[in-house]
Amino acid sequence: MTGAGPSFEDLVERAAALVRPGRRALLGIAGCPGAGKTTLAERLVERLGAGGAFGVAHVPMDGFHLADAELDRLGRRDRKGAPDTFDPAGYAALLRRLREDEEELVYAPGFERVLEQPLAGAVPVPRAARLVVTEGNYLLLPEDAWARARAQLDEVWFCELGQAERVRRLVARHEEFGKDHERAVAWVLGTDQRNADLVAATRDRADLVVGPEVVGTPVGESSLGG
Repeated sequence: MTGAGPSFEDLVERAAALVRPGRRALLGIAGCPGAGKTTLAERLVERLGAGGAFGVAHVPMDGFHLADAELDRLGRRDRKGAPDTFDPAGYAALLRRLREDEEELVYAPGFERVLEQPLAGAVPVPRAARLVVTEGNYLLLPEDAWARARAQLDEVWFCELGQAERVRRLVARHEEFGKDHERAVAWVLGTDQRNADLVAATRDRADLVVGPEVVGTPVGESSLGG
């Protein structure tokens, strides 16, 4: 695994280098809740798309959250966001379709933050998108369908951010989407932290670690991303 400290410009060049003639490239961005995965993915897609050399798409893993009704049926709603509150087999199957690159258009699900629910068919990925950037907490888990998802990705990067800033971002995010401060802090230090501990243990499986010099110093972005 590569050492420390790539700049954002280094990341743009590395992502662009994944694209080869005649094949679609898939880049994964992993990390703990609140570490900046989504924001980094969005910045990469914006920069690479603006260059015009090839099409780029952003496909978040969050679209594979199980709906609240299913979480209630399974008795898992109180720990929403844990690995078994997603559909990793569906996620792996979507990545396989994108990797096979045989369809003119593939629809991926999105995630509505206000409703906190997945939305089917929300993210169109045209065949012109030669790089797909996907991000989520569990891309480096070695178990079962998560491993099948990882096998479809050319590289997976790990976003690393200091605990205090990561917690601050998460609390602010939960408050933005409806929790009062006390409930937000309790969720972040409980459910989110258990998930973060699990994700942190996968760091050494990444191809590259992206440090706080990138994800901790946002440029023209929300501090609440991923």
